[in-house]
Amino acid sequence: MRSNLWRMPAGAQAAAVRAGEVSATELVDSHLDRVAEVNPHVNAVTQLLAERAREAAAETDRRRAAGEPLGILAGVPFTVKESTPVAGVPTTFGTERFRDLVASADAPPVARLRAAGAIPIGHSNIPTLIVAGMHTRSELFGDTVNPWDAGRTPGGSSGGDAVAVATGMAALGLGNDSGGSVRVPAQFCGVAGLKPTPGRFPADHRVLGPDDPGPASQMLVTDGPLARSVADLRLAYEVLAGTDPRDPRAVPVPAYGEPLPGPVKVAVVADPGGHGVHPTIRAAVATAAEALRDAGYDVREERDVPRLDEALETYGRIVATEFAPTWPAVRALLGEGGDRYLGMAMERTPPASAEEFMRLMGTWMNIRRSWAAYLDASPLLLGPVFTEPPVEPGLESRDRAGLERVASGMRLCTATSFVGVPAVAVPTGIAGGLPAGVQIIGRPFREDLCLAAAQAVEDRLGVLTPVEPRGEHRSPRPETGGARLSSG
Repeated sequence: MRSNLWRMPAGAQAAAVRAGEVSATELVDSHLDRVAEVNPHVNAVTQLLAERAREAAAETDRRRAAGEPLGILAGVPFTVKESTPVAGVPTTFGTERFRDLVASADAPPVARLRAAGAIPIGHSNIPTLIVAGMHTRSELFGDTVNPWDAGRTPGGSSGGDAVAVATGMAALGLGNDSGGSVRVPAQFCGVAGLKPTPGRFPADHRVLGPDDPGPASQMLVTDGPLARSVADLRLAYEVLAGTDPRDPRAVPVPAYGEPLPGPVKVAVVADPGGHGVHPTIRAAVATAAEALRDAGYDVREERDVPRLDEALETYGRIVATEFAPTWPAVRALLGEGGDRYLGMAMERTPPASAEEFMRLMGTWMNIRRSWAAYLDASPLLLGPVFTEPPVEPGLESRDRAGLERVASGMRLCTATSFVGVPAVAVPTGIAGGLPAGVQIIGRPFREDLCLAAAQAVEDRLGVLTPVEPRGEHRSPRPETGGARLSSG
């Protein structure tokens, strides 16, 4: 039975541990066996926390034997993005410079998952420093491979978590998203992902020092879970939601809001901004729309979302302005080649003057007002995550055309991060041997509505993973690629 435990949904894993049907030790060992089998092919798990995970599992088993209550995620293994601190483990950001940057404490979302009984099984790969591109390739660990097709990127920057979850190496993944970094790898790997409203989950992204970043980084970056099913995503959401004294941005909003009267309205926009969408993705949006109609939602085609191009331009200028002072130091850390993506992006979008920056901050609020009115009329929006099927690794770093193509592909993710609304990415099926999917976007702090609609889609279209890797891992830096055991 141990060999099959990793296939179970996270909720079923935890229920089996609480009931004594399996031990947490057996559950963790099943996942460690799966990592040993699969990770050499996909290179998603970077720092494997095998002994730590076994110790935590043994403690869970001891508590159950003593009759102590266990959490809702008892024994469930999860991965943590290489940029998110796990106590006693280096937070490397995928770069040699931070190989020994050992975290003194868990990040708030890691602590919350632990408190619910979940067990971190390893760190997961990211693009170097998170900012080297959309493809998950790091200086320290090499390339992560899409398990559906080694010639396609798994996406990023939470690509390691998406691959680990999709292949059964972990039941849950903890990523973060400031413009698609959870949702894009979810679509490309065939799993579900949640980008919450800023302030829904407590967080602390001060990894390199005591100072907080500027307003864009404070307001755009949100931690979010990945899972193979929407039900598991909901469990993680319930655990992660809440307040923490370490994060004054987190607000005590109930995880579930008041039911809406009548059939919930869903606006459908298959081609945001009218910039084009691949037929496969247009079909995925149509399939999800039909699933929601079948579930009783009031689904209506809409021409477009509010002020998309203006939102993208304003997002880019604000982020570039905030990032510009640190760019020389970051460029040196990224090294030759690793800086191509961000270098082209900085050339494409120059920083603003102080006067312009203040005007842009006002424009940001004004665009949020437009979206609030839009979602007041239709509480949910259905659209693409990325407007193409998974693209080749490193497309965004190849040349200006590749950069523009990727930026356009993820435009709805960028805009919805910018206006601070939640979204759930959910698969819709397989097209041409690759997973397809959509995102369901909602009003601020109505993640519950997004999750309910995503569940309706999944109920009718099914779950795509776990999947067996297809193709071999090919790292350009084989001397550093692959998982390593954490010390201690």
